[in-house]
Amino acid sequence: MSENLTIDDAATRWSSADRGRMPLLVLLHGYGADEHDLFGLVPYLPEGIAVASVAAPLAPPWPMPGRSWYPIEGLDGRSPDAVTGAASSFLRWLDSAAGAAPSIALLGFSQGAAVALQALRLAPERFGAVVALSGYASPGELPRDEELRELRPAVFWGRGTNDDVIPPALIDHTAQWLPDHSELSGRVYTGLTHSISEEELADVRLFLTKWLEGIGKGETAS
Repeated sequence: MSENLTIDDAATRWSSADRGRMPLLVLLHGYGADEHDLFGLVPYLPEGIAVASVAAPLAPPWPMPGRSWYPIEGLDGRSPDAVTGAASSFLRWLDSAAGAAPSIALLGFSQGAAVALQALRLAPERFGAVVALSGYASPGELPRDEELRELRPAVFWGRGTNDDVIPPALIDHTAQWLPDHSELSGRVYTGLTHSISEEELADVRLFLTKWLEGIGKGETAS
């Protein structure tokens, strides 16, 4: 199935025309959103980066608007194979879109966070940092998980105490999995629902600033 998933590069929104030589941050939106949804975060992000906001490859069932990375309904909803397929399609897009970026980071929300973490597991050498907001790490083992455990890339995981969208079992799994496979930082925001707050964005900006500082010191993946 993953071979049939294609990301429409023409729909990608870019923040900079000088994207080939700058550190690249890719935004991966949530279920029912599109490439415009997270682009509004650009003013809250550090300067000196190119930002690409990608449109997911699937259309959710009517009447849900927007796009989706994988189905969340039915017997196969949120299946690890579906998440892997979406991450594989994203990596194919990245092969042609990243150019000569000196380092690449991902910022995903909800479904987009799950896909960002799955892409990190499939190609851990590609990414300098990952921001996972209101999302989760997909269960199951992947061939490069042991390598990821050794590399321990920087991951920020943010979520709210009042977020009732992601099933508790997936939150529990992620809380166990991420510390074992990454250099984890993050925060649980009191009262926050399935959304992003300005307080969280301030933490994300600080996290990404450290990623940029690490590029100058040669500490991150490219």
